[in-house]
Amino acid sequence: DNTFRPPWFHRNVMAEFMGLIYGQYDAKREGFVPGGASLHNTMTPHGPDTDTYKRAVEADCSKPSKFEGGLAFMFETCLTLKCSSYALTCPQRQMNYAQCWDDLRDNFSKWKEGRKRGGTDDACGGDNQKRVKKN
Repeated sequence: DNTFRPPWFHRNVMAEFMGLIYGQYDAKREGFVPGGASLHNTMTPHGPDTDTYKRAVEADCSKPSKFEGGLAFMFETCLTLKCSSYALTCPQRQMNYAQCWDDLRDNFSKWKEGRKRGGTDDACGGDNQKRVKKN
C-alpha cells in the first residue's frame, strides 16, 4: 500500500543486462521490443521513460499491481560487461536511447529541501505527516 512502484531512474554499482522475451515491457513501451536487450554497466543511468514515470506517479497506489504484459529477464554482475564490435555497430542499436528522459524533470531536489523543513515524504499524495519526524 502507498508505495512508489516504477523502476525509477537510477544508477547501480552492478552491471545490469536485461532482455525482453515477449510482450511489452512496462517501463519502456517503445524501443524495447521482444528479442531486444539492454546493458547498463556500472553507474550508467537508466530507468523508465518519461511517460511511464508520469503514469506511475499518477497511479492509484492503494491497490496491488502486477506486471502481466510479457516475459523479461535481468541479471546483474559486479563485473563490467564488454560489448562486441557487432553489437556496437549493428543497425538495431538504439542510438537515441537517452532521449526518452529529455522531458523528465527534477522531482527530488525540492523533496530533499521539504524534508529538511518537515514536509511529507509520500509519493502517492496520502497523509504521512504523522510518520515524518519533526526537527
